[in-house]
Amino acid sequence: MASITTPPGKHEWLVVVPDKPGTTAKRLEVRAQHFAGLKPYVESQQFKTGGAVLNDAPEGDDPSKWDWYGSSIVVVAETKDEVKKILENDIYTKSGVWDTEKALILAAKFAFRFP
Repeated sequence: MASITTPPGKHEWLVVVPDKPGTTAKRLEVRAQHFAGLKPYVESQQFKTGGAVLNDAPEGDDPSKWDWYGSSIVVVAETKDEVKKILENDIYTKSGVWDTEKALILAAKFAFRFP
């Protein structure tokens, strides 16, 4: 199976960003702003996928009842520093939700992807 290709000079980065302890209320408060900020990255396909990372399987669709760990994203970018800048400009970082110091940012070569 061949790897998924990216534009020349770009790479896919697997990102997992934990939340700081005790930030669930703040996360939910700024969640709509976070989603609005994602729009240009999603529309340009710079973000391939992303979403919640939870400590356990949720028992429903109410995010206020989820046991949050943080967020995950697959980003197309030239460098790890470019990914870090994207994270730093997100409302979750600016409002103190994400612990970007502990973010896992790994170059990845994905073999497949389904819609």
